[in-house]
Amino acid sequence: MEYLLDWTVAILTIMYAVILMAYRFWFGKMRVFQFNQIEALSPGQSTTQFTVIIPARNEALNIKACVDSILNQDYPVDAFEIIVIDDFSEDDTAFIVNALSQQYPQVRLLQLADHCKEGETLAYKKKAIEIAVAEAKGDWILTTDADCIVPKRWLHLYNAYIQENQPCFVAAPVMFIKTAGILNQFQVLDFLALQGITAAAVGAGKHSMSNGANLGFEKTAFIAVGGYQGVDHIASGDDMFLMHKMKQTLHKPVGYLFHPDAIVLTAAMDTWKGFIMQRIRWASKARYYDDRSITMVLTLVYFFNLSFVCLAFMGSWSTLLIALAFKTFFELFFLDPVAKFFKLQPELKHFVLYQPIHIVYNIAAGLFGQLKTYSWKGRKVK
Repeated sequence: MEYLLDWTVAILTIMYAVILMAYRFWFGKMRVFQFNQIEALSPGQSTTQFTVIIPARNEALNIKACVDSILNQDYPVDAFEIIVIDDFSEDDTAFIVNALSQQYPQVRLLQLADHCKEGETLAYKKKAIEIAVAEAKGDWILTTDADCIVPKRWLHLYNAYIQENQPCFVAAPVMFIKTAGILNQFQVLDFLALQGITAAAVGAGKHSMSNGANLGFEKTAFIAVGGYQGVDHIASGDDMFLMHKMKQTLHKPVGYLFHPDAIVLTAAMDTWKGFIMQRIRWASKARYYDDRSITMVLTLVYFFNLSFVCLAFMGSWSTLLIALAFKTFFELFFLDPVAKFFKLQPELKHFVLYQPIHIVYNIAAGLFGQLKTYSWKGRKVK
């Protein structure tokens, strides 16, 4: 039995290493989008009309900073609008946005409660985005989250990328705001890997991966694929499912805006419970993926991490340590250029210390994401 387990772990380790080397190769082929701001601002250049949609639930502490970061764009004020759609908030979110809308005419507040009753849907965020898209004046929709801060040249970069590449959907980088503490440090490292895989896979045309904190799509493309029809029974996945529908249905490119000035910053979870619930929420959509390439990778990653528990249970400590050494080496090999892009190289020195936590949390999130009801922003979701 132990002999069979050792060989199984060896095969899983080799497969895991090959996938990480592929991601490293694809990430290495990424080139920073060439953007000339002076040229972009010159007369005669095309200007995309944007609608920035922010779904918000109980975000009174964050929403003003988020909206302010969009209002501070060096992009023509008549070429973008901001729609905040309030998702049955129980705090002052709507009051704050309403006050901003009185001061800035490009800010609009919509209420999800005006369109549906609480409890009528599982996918509140998808419903909110669909309503906002229907109200949008822009040709292109950008989405971000209420706890995010967008960079100053965000809209200019999207505009330049859209004009040059004519895509129907654009994914872009996101990173956690770095603060003190073990929890934040672990989340930054974990998210760094996810963002690196997203950039590499989308850039290579492999997986449909994106993050709703920083993405864009044509309004006409959203309508053409029927919005979230077919996935509107799934609580999460407003980003990746839509991206996959467009990639499979439309004959236009799906791209990745690879530029350090396009990085949107978002808040990490401030408690371990919140972190686990967030990851369970992310993992809960895995069973619905139509993108088999993602499913295959997730399955491999899950069983590779599970193999460490099996090795510990069987007392195969030498095999466990060898496999752990290979895991750490190839993950760092992949993460090195990703950390350079996000300017987080110093964080890699802590990477080895978090390996046990990383293994356990991957197993727990993967399992409970398929089996357990989770709580998110005061709601229980199955």
